[in-house]
Amino acid sequence: MDTDIQRQRVLIEGIVQGVGFRPFVYQIARKWRISGWVRNDSRGVTVEAEGPLPRLAGFLWALRSDIPPLASVSRFELTPLPATGAEGFVILTSEAGIEPAAQIAPDSTVCGDCLGELFDPKDRRYRYPFVNCTNCGPRYTIVTGVPYDRPLTTMAPFTMCQACSLEYADPASRRFHAQPNACPVCGPRLRLLDRHGQELPDDPLATAVAWLQAGRIVAIKGLGGYHLAVDAGNGAAVAELRRRKERDEKPFALMSAGSAEVLRYAIAEEAELRLLGGPERPIVLLRQKQGHAIASEVAPNNRYFGVMLAYTPLHHLLLQDHFPALVMTSGNRSDEPIAFEDAEAEGRLAGIADAFLVHDRAIHTRTDDSIARIMAGQALLLRRSRGYVPRGIFLPKVQPEVLAVGAELKSTVCLTREDRAFFSQHIGDLQNAEVYESFTRTIDHLEGIFGVRPEIVAHDLHPDYWSTRYALERTGVQRVAVQHHHAHLVSCLAENGVEEETLGVIFDGTGYGDDGTIWGGEFLIGNAAGYRRAGHFAYLPLPGGDAAIREPRRMALSLLHQAYGRDLPDLPMVRSIPDRERQVFLQMIEKGVNSPLASSCGRLFDGIAALVGLRERVSYEGQAALELEMAAEPLEPGGYPYDLRDEKGMLVFDPAVMTRAIVGDLQSGVPAGVVSARFHTTMAWLITEVCAVLRNAHGISGVALSGGVFQNRLLTETVIPLLERGGFSVYRHCRVPPNDGGLALGQAVIAGRRRDG
Repeated sequence: MDTDIQRQRVLIEGIVQGVGFRPFVYQIARKWRISGWVRNDSRGVTVEAEGPLPRLAGFLWALRSDIPPLASVSRFELTPLPATGAEGFVILTSEAGIEPAAQIAPDSTVCGDCLGELFDPKDRRYRYPFVNCTNCGPRYTIVTGVPYDRPLTTMAPFTMCQACSLEYADPASRRFHAQPNACPVCGPRLRLLDRHGQELPDDPLATAVAWLQAGRIVAIKGLGGYHLAVDAGNGAAVAELRRRKERDEKPFALMSAGSAEVLRYAIAEEAELRLLGGPERPIVLLRQKQGHAIASEVAPNNRYFGVMLAYTPLHHLLLQDHFPALVMTSGNRSDEPIAFEDAEAEGRLAGIADAFLVHDRAIHTRTDDSIARIMAGQALLLRRSRGYVPRGIFLPKVQPEVLAVGAELKSTVCLTREDRAFFSQHIGDLQNAEVYESFTRTIDHLEGIFGVRPEIVAHDLHPDYWSTRYALERTGVQRVAVQHHHAHLVSCLAENGVEEETLGVIFDGTGYGDDGTIWGGEFLIGNAAGYRRAGHFAYLPLPGGDAAIREPRRMALSLLHQAYGRDLPDLPMVRSIPDRERQVFLQMIEKGVNSPLASSCGRLFDGIAALVGLRERVSYEGQAALELEMAAEPLEPGGYPYDLRDEKGMLVFDPAVMTRAIVGDLQSGVPAGVVSARFHTTMAWLITEVCAVLRNAHGISGVALSGGVFQNRLLTETVIPLLERGGFSVYRHCRVPPNDGGLALGQAVIAGRRRDG
């Protein structure tokens, strides 16, 4: 008979609510014949366990090592207690009223068990669009507060029927304490509305499929908002969606039921298939397959499709046996946030959608799809949102509670607590009033569910960003301004757990510099404690300011003027600009009228794209650089000469020599694809040389690559091997975007470090 009875209190933090953790604890307690209890609280899960020492040790080992698939433990703390002699193990009602610290699970794709039920005619949930269990389904988008229990989700209005209640109370069921549990008797209901909001008769799902097959546009309510869907093989339907959505050329995302369907129109390597099929279900950039049946209007001038697999039961019902792929693009007009509330969607999308496939489970938090790609053998998030948010990121050290509000484009915010950083979902571009409202709402929601009361608000150095204005208007906090490219550098370092000084290659479009100019082609040395600028691209005028971003031809003229003065070479791009207009641009450059100086790498890419005849005007941010990458001939090994000079200890890359070499190629009839490949190679050579010079001068061999330019696969996969062969340790992004969507992490870490001295 066992006599050594012990009792332990176990505090468990991390993603342990909404993932079946309490049922898991209950079941292993039964297996090891342990008495006690488990409950959710505002910090995570608390367990009190009592039993003979050998069995208690086995229970505790299983508690740490066999956690549910969607769970993640960040803290596991044991406290001995006096034994009570109580028998049995129970799940107690959740405890509220203490400071929230629990981590909410991200939304997760429907699991295989639920899919089996969905398509089983004998199952009571056959073809029910909202089937879920503790291993899958909505989480973050339906949570209204903590602890994570049904009353604090948007499932609160739905009272479980007797059958669902029995599952919910049965420890042997995978729906034991599954908060979104429902069935056709008691759960959310699907409806199809016309564009005037009137419910249509007959089966809403079958009618929606028929409308899509007929080339109609259907708005579909998903996990975090509405999608606009059309048959991806119907070019006329895709073109009409572009016209109504006011989205001229930016690629649309595709959705397919499974990888077999995807492989009919795209090429995917093993790592890409794993990323595509993971529980997060991001949009993954995949190479197009020759001879595919997808409409050319889906991704103009692009070698890639953005593809995701179905991640809700409703998606599977729409796609299964009906379509190889549907266009599934965000339910909005260009520059607006994704619609997520029903009345809002019906109002904003009425001029776009022919019908609305809706349901009555409310979405509490607007959350767009994540975007990722495989780059140099690793996954890289380009947009961190559904499926990943609000999963925490470990920080190198504990720091104060900080709110970082990011930049203005690709807005995200970041909260830090102890040694964790919690990112928001992708919010959008803050110049739009509705996006800004979403930005403030997101901050309030995250501070509430994580119980963070920021001591510090970190913001960009740019005084006119809407995020900066928010920070300056917030009271009762210390405000810390952080230089844009320093934040990019530290974002990369923090993600990689690096604290020492590192070389930073920070290439992007625009960021406010310490000297009042626009930066964007920067070589930095630094870490969270500070930085210094060690090199940069030569300053070029941006004729027309922001107009030069929308019209890359202006940047091409700026490059040519720098290289040739007014004696411009005879090129098709130059001839395409009317003489009077060209003279105005040149005068702006020469007199500095509305022509701010910029050291921007992104604008250099734009200018080269225009120079070679690919893109004189853009319809979305980054289009010219993307098309320059897409045009590159993959087997072209050469590069161009370039000028790197030392100006009083500052390395400066002057593109004039390279520009003249490119012009020579173009005048000799060298194809744009070859020029593009040589230009990318030259950029990789430049990075490698600058890093070598800085290592010799400062003894630093770590290199961090950050900024939106490093979304470019060709450049990144060219430069990483060069750096590694040169003996550098290369740090790059994976879980945090290299673009401005990852900026808030760097801001938060820098601001926390400044407070701590």
